[in-house]
Amino acid sequence: MRDRRSVIERAETEGVELVRFLYADHGGVIRGKAVSRTRLGERLASGIGHTVAMMAMNMLDQLQEVEQFGPVGEVRIMPDPSTFVLLPYSPGAAAMVSDLVQLDGTPWGACPRTFLKEAIAELGSEGYALVAAFEPEFTLGRRLPDPAGGGDRLVPLDDSLCYSTTGFDLAHDYAITLVRALETQGLRVEHYHPELGHGQQELSIRHAPALRAADNHVLYRETVRGVATRMSLWASLAPKPIADQAGNGAHLHMSLWDPSLHTNLFDERPELMSRFVGGLLAHMPALTALTCGSVNSFRRLAPRMWSSAYAVYGPDNREAAVRVCSPVGEEGTANLELKPSDSSANPYLSLGAVIHAGLDGIRRELDPGDPVLVDPDTRPGAYPRLPATLDEALDALEADPLLMAALGPLRAGAYLAVKRSEAAAFKERDAAFEVARHMGVF
Repeated sequence: MRDRRSVIERAETEGVELVRFLYADHGGVIRGKAVSRTRLGERLASGIGHTVAMMAMNMLDQLQEVEQFGPVGEVRIMPDPSTFVLLPYSPGAAAMVSDLVQLDGTPWGACPRTFLKEAIAELGSEGYALVAAFEPEFTLGRRLPDPAGGGDRLVPLDDSLCYSTTGFDLAHDYAITLVRALETQGLRVEHYHPELGHGQQELSIRHAPALRAADNHVLYRETVRGVATRMSLWASLAPKPIADQAGNGAHLHMSLWDPSLHTNLFDERPELMSRFVGGLLAHMPALTALTCGSVNSFRRLAPRMWSSAYAVYGPDNREAAVRVCSPVGEEGTANLELKPSDSSANPYLSLGAVIHAGLDGIRRELDPGDPVLVDPDTRPGAYPRLPATLDEALDALEADPLLMAALGPLRAGAYLAVKRSEAAAFKERDAAFEVARHMGVF
């Protein structure tokens, strides 16, 4: 684990000129500021000053009027030295994932990373640790102006078939460069393949303890886009960057372990997994507001899309919100897959909320009911439908006492204001505008 001194030494040795302090905002956007190498030691101790208002900024860069998030007030972007990485796609630059802290260094009530830390601690108080991994998809292509004068459009790299070897060949140079960039940053690549949509790729990295898993997803998102830019390409992790193509998820895989991380408790205690599923399903409508955090998300969350549209679970059921994954032959591989999850969400809020929901199921010994062994859409009215719009999901979140209490009034108020503003803004524009803006941001 790196400390401040080793970060400074590494930056000097590697000739780093700028170090980015990164955080994820309530709009799901990765933002940050950078410090020069000559001031790195100072800023590792003090952080970089930052207006509180930025956590009331939506993905359209429209600042919302939220109490305690106006022009008066400051926090610090405080980097975590253990997350220091060189950026292979930006020679001379490095990055660290950061917390947002108050001027005295104490946690700030609107910091998303702190929210996840607190959820992890709450889970730990019950004797559990969460291991997780996001399984992201993204669309690779070129960003071109719209001939009709509208927003830029994403023209996919290819029109190859799902899992086809043609797709491997056409994206080969990018895929190899991306794998090397991720491995350089300590993100261990597990699997890669061309997906169903034109230009769509799926590349997954190995699971990790919950905080590291969320940090990894921030670095993953940055690397996917950064490598593409360096190669004169454009990569989008938006849920639906091309309206008539398959959507991009970031399915969340998770399992509970003993705190030593030696034993997967889902392997040994089926009732524990069942209760965790019960908690997820009980809070699923509200969870969707945090795990699928954009207007664009709900173009993907529709029946027959293999993305889940119903609050059900089942063994290897890829149309269920929670899939119970079959073991793959290794010990410790039992895990759950949350399907309604994508990269427009803030990973810290998303994963933290999942922990709170699952823990509620354990504490209340919630029964998830019978598993669903068919496509739930083939039985109309039999199963509860997930929210169909961001507004519906936000309504469910506001009506969920557990998750609202976990978020706290400061964070919940800002998140709801930001997301309500996005829902309202996109209602006033056409679908092409929505798709173009999400394609360019995520």
